[in-house]
Amino acid sequence: MTTIADFTVATNKGEQLALRGKLGKVLLVVNTASKCGFTSQYDGLEALFQDYKDKDFEVLAFPCNQFGNQEPGDAGEIAEFCKVNFGLTFPLMAKVDVNGDNASPLFDWMKKEKPGLMGSKAIKWNFTKFLIDREGNVVKRYAPTDAPKTIAKDIEKLL
Repeated sequence: MTTIADFTVATNKGEQLALRGKLGKVLLVVNTASKCGFTSQYDGLEALFQDYKDKDFEVLAFPCNQFGNQEPGDAGEIAEFCKVNFGLTFPLMAKVDVNGDNASPLFDWMKKEKPGLMGSKAIKWNFTKFLIDREGNVVKRYAPTDAPKTIAKDIEKLL
């Protein structure tokens, strides 16, 4: 059985991060973009992180430029934008594709585990969110329109 522990991803600093080290934590994995109508969700994601980080909760943000060219910057520009505009303290990963031939294996797995509306495996837009339990399983998928604060009750159940 596959879990998040089977994947290694790159951080925005280019370092490899083995996600097996995240077992035991509840994770919210999100594809993000700096120039999107949903970019203000960074505030809500940071609020969730601050509220639950002491209870072994983390947000992992994966910038993605596949939707309307809304994440054109490099890793440094993205990190600076997030820190200056939203005061982000949770981890930013390297920019990834979430759909298509070059899609991140992590996102391919999460989409298979929790398809979207009407069984769609594709991610439709920025700020699609996946909730991962302490054992590394995908528990739920949230649409871009789902505000982070509405996910709090699901996070609390897993903590």
